[in-house]
Amino acid sequence: MIARTKTQNSAAKKRRPIYTLSQVSKTFPQRQIHALDKIDLSLEEGTFSSVIGASGCGKSTLLKIMAGLLPPSEGSVVLDGTAVTGPRADIGMMFQQPTLFPWRTVVENIVLPIEIRDGKAAAKAAHPKAHELLSITGLSKFAEVYPNELSGGMAQRAAICRMLVDEPSVLLLDEPFSALDEIMRDLMNMELQRICMERNATAFLVTHSISEAVLLSDIVYIMSPRPGRFVEEVMIELPRPRTLEMMTTKKFGLLVDKIRSHLNVGDFE
Repeated sequence: MIARTKTQNSAAKKRRPIYTLSQVSKTFPQRQIHALDKIDLSLEEGTFSSVIGASGCGKSTLLKIMAGLLPPSEGSVVLDGTAVTGPRADIGMMFQQPTLFPWRTVVENIVLPIEIRDGKAAAKAAHPKAHELLSITGLSKFAEVYPNELSGGMAQRAAICRMLVDEPSVLLLDEPFSALDEIMRDLMNMELQRICMERNATAFLVTHSISEAVLLSDIVYIMSPRPGRFVEEVMIELPRPRTLEMMTTKKFGLLVDKIRSHLNVGDFE
């Protein structure tokens, strides 16, 4: 049973559940690893959720199952009424590194998923959408440059555009800004929040940063050591849009302390 902690009574209306995991477990028999155990999760449309836990607890395994990249051993994964049995256009995934191909321009990198799935003509037809995303992320002047001409933060913004080009229902984020310095990471988190709010995106973030989870999320799920289970669900009822200045407030600090109290000492910096 997951314990639920609320920061205050919520009068917010319930939104439509869009992504549901029921009793999802994962084992790797050859390695004798029980990675996940009976995960239940419901993501509501337009919300931002995070999962935090010790290294090796199964967070990335969970994200791969949600993305259709890895099948569960038990349980079901359903997005918008349809079972997730493989990669889908309505699921956007962003990894720790931007992984832009150096021989393709920025706009060509953005439409690459469409080219792989539907061919070059479809990718060409998606260029206007890619340019719109580049404008949203402040990269409109860099559409025709190559990745080696971009800073780390600009490359990550280009990767965000690639994730959004198919207009996915759900964004899955595996520590996308962990390789950036603290200043750039804060700026990218604010950019991610802005994009999610503008597009009413449903997002799910894997992170090792308690502060990042509190800053971005409506709900933070705390995962136990392997086999991973959700042991606590903390509602983050801070007003939106969130600001970096909120991180210095007493309420923010209390939320960070509450989450840290459920984690093993030494798991996090």
